[in-house]
Amino acid sequence: MGSKVAIVSTSPRTVLRDYHRAMTAAGYRDVIDPAAETALKINISWHKFFPACSTTPWQLEGVIRAMLADGYRRDRIHACHNRTVVVSARKGERANKHLPVVEKYGLANVHLYEGEEWINVRDAVGDLTKEFLCLNRVYPRGFSIPKRFIGENIIHLPTVKTHVFTTMTGAMKNAFGGLLNTKRHYTHSWIHETLVDLLHIQKEIHRGLFAVMDGTTAGNGTGPRIMTPVQKDVILASGDQVAIDAIAAKLMGFDPLSIGYIRLAHEQGLGVGDPREIEIVG
Repeated sequence: MGSKVAIVSTSPRTVLRDYHRAMTAAGYRDVIDPAAETALKINISWHKFFPACSTTPWQLEGVIRAMLADGYRRDRIHACHNRTVVVSARKGERANKHLPVVEKYGLANVHLYEGEEWINVRDAVGDLTKEFLCLNRVYPRGFSIPKRFIGENIIHLPTVKTHVFTTMTGAMKNAFGGLLNTKRHYTHSWIHETLVDLLHIQKEIHRGLFAVMDGTTAGNGTGPRIMTPVQKDVILASGDQVAIDAIAAKLMGFDPLSIGYIRLAHEQGLGVGDPREIEIVG
């Protein structure tokens, strides 16, 4: 299961159905427990609409429709947003057409910095913190994570695009905003190690961990905002956060194992970063 990535070609006419097809091919129902709450972790890289920059509305709607069709309860699915120092999630969810989709399907809309309880990571994962590559150095007193994440499923909704700090950005980078507070820019000197530490945490706290990536338009250049849009019309899905990022990197022309966080996560056994060891379906 952990080394399977679904890639599906899509079109405007079929895109919503194609999300269901990709998720099913990647085996999401084996990963996402219907008895638990599921957070749909939306990526807003800019509060302006720009192709490939942020989660697309059809990506969000396709995932919601797939889950409801497969019997997941509406009251156990919610949209999930973090806050950044340069982007307004409240403006972004409107400009990027996320909020109308959430409202159409009657889902809860959770902004993690508005009324949610956060707890120290050491209370959440205990001795796992001893295995961190860098976060103990960056945050000697620990840091807080959302308490609601513990025991929840999470489905990350990134896009296929490049990134100025990490070469490319995908499922693993999408956890950055949700798990670290507004001082997360302190980690930029150790960004690759940080993403690996965050994947360690996710595997410990989440009931199920899955990613669905939109590549209808990919972003090339100085991502995640100032990019050249490239029409690619693909959708990716996987229960392996490392594998989906590796395949997205390969689609963009990179050697996945030359990208620090993919190589480190692969070496630590947190997923498969070598495309030769990943089963491609769809």
